[in-house]
Amino acid sequence: MGVSGQSGFELRAYAFIDSMQPQYAAFLGSELVGDVPIASMAQLIIELAPGSGVYALLDTALKQTGVKPGLQTVEREFGLVEIHSPSIDDVHEAGTALLSACGVQTKDRVRPTIVSSSVITNVSPYQAQLINKMRKGSLLVPSESLFILEVEPAAYIALAANEAEKDAEMKLVHFNPIGRFGRLFIAGSEAQIRTARMAAEGAIGQAQK
Repeated sequence: MGVSGQSGFELRAYAFIDSMQPQYAAFLGSELVGDVPIASMAQLIIELAPGSGVYALLDTALKQTGVKPGLQTVEREFGLVEIHSPSIDDVHEAGTALLSACGVQTKDRVRPTIVSSSVITNVSPYQAQLINKMRKGSLLVPSESLFILEVEPAAYIALAANEAEKDAEMKLVHFNPIGRFGRLFIAGSEAQIRTARMAAEGAIGQAQK
């Protein structure tokens, strides 16, 4: 459980990315409804409860810093905002402004947990076709290996996706940082998937500290 701040907010997730990787940034660029991010930009994703508070909080960050907004959304009881900038300092400054407005600190956040982590080798052509129907990233080719990761809170799946791409030659098939669980799908050879899995799970482990 997270800690509620002076204004009654619970910091569900605080996911900072120092440099968005090419596939990760391209995926977000096709999905986000606001300003389009590009590779190498810094990023911050914050998830809060109650959800409707994100509107005023994002307004505060935009007025005080030079960041751009990619997303603000309320999913049932949680609200999520995504901001990014070529300047790491701007993103850190925006994060500080958001936390101050909430009356919480990063140490108050809900620590992420891995709900499930699995690998499917030599994916069946029929399984690949089903997954390709829902994916927004690269196509999953039959006989490739597939890594699937679920985390809670959902926003932390962004860290896992970006760090996996930093460390492994792999294909980003799909990820979703909104909802109760965040899910990530990565394809590649067995060796590539092993490396990606270690990096993704390691990113969640670092976020737990």
